[in-house]
Amino acid sequence: MADALIRLLQLASPMLPVGAYSYSQGLEWAIESGDVHDLASAQAWIGDVLEIYQGGYELPLLTRFYQAWHSADVDALQHWNAFYLAGRDSAEALLESRQMGYSLKRLLLDLQDEVPQAVQQTLAQIETPAFPLLYAGVSLAWGIEAGAALQAYVWSWLENQASAAMKTVPLGQVAGQKILLQVGKGIPALVARALQMQDEEISNFNPGLSIAGCRHETQYSRLFRS
Repeated sequence: MADALIRLLQLASPMLPVGAYSYSQGLEWAIESGDVHDLASAQAWIGDVLEIYQGGYELPLLTRFYQAWHSADVDALQHWNAFYLAGRDSAEALLESRQMGYSLKRLLLDLQDEVPQAVQQTLAQIETPAFPLLYAGVSLAWGIEAGAALQAYVWSWLENQASAAMKTVPLGQVAGQKILLQVGKGIPALVARALQMQDEEISNFNPGLSIAGCRHETQYSRLFRS
């Protein structure tokens, strides 16, 4: 358990070299448009995306990736990988998933002694693996149980969103911590729901987020890649 906790913290760390810090996932356009302009609006935007998109799409799919890895089901991994990538409904969102997946795959290959050979062999069979597919695989390989893996995954997303808001609104450090405290309260319930969600319930439907992602592609001045 101690080893798994250390590995969990490593996966959740901003030091994980996958480039997550360079993406705002549409938040930068929401700030440019004025929809997000202070602590309250930033917290509302981030909280809504967490509830609607992360809770309804990314977390239940991460659960399926974890289950497929546990069963060594390559067909299921390929199916859900294609499903996930199809749901990244803007060019930048799709590029983000592919780039972060590529970076994590390279890291795992460089850490050969820490990653089981079976995981590396499975990765060789999957073309363009998305980031959550790899995240689930290494979580299982490092003895991290599914619920903890989901909490760490979405916490990393939340921390990155709060950081993007702090840099771009801008907000102070105390405001960033308030976002983490308030929005983070909803994570346990979202994870519990994702672990039980049926296939037909999974949805990426979040028009505001999709519009923000598309508008960001042509935003004149920006700090982030999405």
